[in-house]
Amino acid sequence: MMNAQFINSISKISKNNWQALNTSYCPFLHYDFFQAIENSHSACIDKGWEPHHLLLHSNNELKAILPLYLKQHSWGEYVFDWDWAEAFQRNGYFYYPKLVSTYPFTPVPSNKLLSEDVHIKECFFHLTEYCQQQSIHSWHLLFYPEVAELPEDVYHRNTVQFHWFNRGYANFDDFLATFTSRKRKNTRKERASIAQQGIEIRQIIGTEITQKELDFFYLTYQLTYLKRGHTPHLTKAFFQQIIASMPDKILLIIASAQQSYSTNDTKSNATKHVAAALFFFDQHQLYGRYWGCSEHFDNLHFELCYYQGIEFCIKHKLEKFNPGTQGEHKIQRGFEPVLTHSYHWIKEPAFRPAIKDFCQQERLQMQHYQSQCTQALPFKKNE
Repeated sequence: MMNAQFINSISKISKNNWQALNTSYCPFLHYDFFQAIENSHSACIDKGWEPHHLLLHSNNELKAILPLYLKQHSWGEYVFDWDWAEAFQRNGYFYYPKLVSTYPFTPVPSNKLLSEDVHIKECFFHLTEYCQQQSIHSWHLLFYPEVAELPEDVYHRNTVQFHWFNRGYANFDDFLATFTSRKRKNTRKERASIAQQGIEIRQIIGTEITQKELDFFYLTYQLTYLKRGHTPHLTKAFFQQIIASMPDKILLIIASAQQSYSTNDTKSNATKHVAAALFFFDQHQLYGRYWGCSEHFDNLHFELCYYQGIEFCIKHKLEKFNPGTQGEHKIQRGFEPVLTHSYHWIKEPAFRPAIKDFCQQERLQMQHYQSQCTQALPFKKNE
């Protein structure tokens, strides 16, 4: 049996020790990502995201790391348990704090366990034991690969995301050739409208992003949240640090439009940034993360967040494009429904039967929903 240790800051472990156990290409599992999100106070105790990373040791040797946060709320997780929390409160029980293993504000499916030979079930044991000993009411492992033969008291949930898969396309038209005639025509019409509105688009890799471009991106990022009455999760310091520390993993796409103005009875034109989208990428995948605009243009969201990303994947031979969570409008643009998996343990025995039944019913619903979405894809039917 291994020894468990919980640390309250990424700084309590060296980058070399973290990366020595990290066999993943995923940029969100890199030490620099967690360092940026914690150093910038984007995920911190004041925001209800207290770092609580699990380290497993054997014979004084570090064998595994599982990123974790001790949380006082359920914001920024994207596997929704608000109803569970409300039921606890209604019946006089505490639901928070809880332990959550995830990338903060980043619903990306991947193996979050840093280890070559430790199985995730070893972590299940230590998380359960720790919660039993502490005033922690549950643990949750979000957006993790499917785990077979779960312990009786660990419950499995599914959600559906929409991902694009590169099947060896030579270019965007090659991809569109797989669509039905009507869907292909609609997509071309959407893309043509961008040039018709006088919009120019540039793709910029992290090393080439200027401070002015970063300032504009962060303005639009803030506007996206403010329009919904929320404050942004991530600080500007996070983006500055992540571009400095992981520039080869960042793609910024900026849209500009011609603007007319008059001075001294003279009419002139100038180019003005109007929208931006920021992505991460690795050797295999592109990850769409943040979008915003200062002005509305028809179909610009689809172009920046989806079509430009598909073109980037084809050009760089990336296998998959995860554009972010939710959004049925992605289906008609060739993004296929995939099941994601998360795992949950609840301390309070009185709630376990109801939550177990909920998870089982939800999984059946998600599988049915995935099947329905598959039928709505724009691709030609096989003869």
